[in-house]
Amino acid sequence: MRKLVAVLALFCLSQAVRAGGERAGEFDYYVLSLSWSAGWCALEGDARNDPQCDRGRGLTFVLHGLWPQYEDGWPSYCRTGARDPGRAETAAMADVMGGAGQAFHQWKKHGRCSGLAAGDYYRTARQAFESVAVPELFSGVDRPLTLPAAVIEAAFLEANPALSADSITITCKAGLIQEARICLTPELEPRTCGPDVARDCRLSEAVLEPVR
Repeated sequence: MRKLVAVLALFCLSQAVRAGGERAGEFDYYVLSLSWSAGWCALEGDARNDPQCDRGRGLTFVLHGLWPQYEDGWPSYCRTGARDPGRAETAAMADVMGGAGQAFHQWKKHGRCSGLAAGDYYRTARQAFESVAVPELFSGVDRPLTLPAAVIEAAFLEANPALSADSITITCKAGLIQEARICLTPELEPRTCGPDVARDCRLSEAVLEPVR
């Protein structure tokens, strides 16, 4: 029994260390996370009166974040000597991220783990975002659509011939299309997702909220 307790304690300790505060710059690949803006608003943003959710913005998939990733798991809130970004730097990301608040949060949780300075991290995140073509058809979604989540993935694959089915995954939350997550090398080339990322939403009747 004592041996079992010791093993469990060691496991919990290792998980706690993995839960945050890792050394910056040590990771295997990136996950580019693209959030369906209207879905995020329905799930969270409306309750916060977030400006991202204002009518008339016409946002489709926005940059949620660029996340350093291990082959299994991910670092967060890493130790780094890099200074935090100023207001002008976060505000400059609002066009692709929906708002400055999201930009700062992503730096704190994920950007510090890249080993880059804040400005370089934001430039890399923007470059990754701009390397992926968001299918134009999504801008015409003017009513809730019920469809298999696999249709979203197929649209991205058609618009991005360099991607393969094992380098992109679609996530759902509360029955809504949530995100498209694309796995990239540190040089921002498509690559196979690790097993903890490659968990496609299997819903055959997921809801895609209309563009606002």
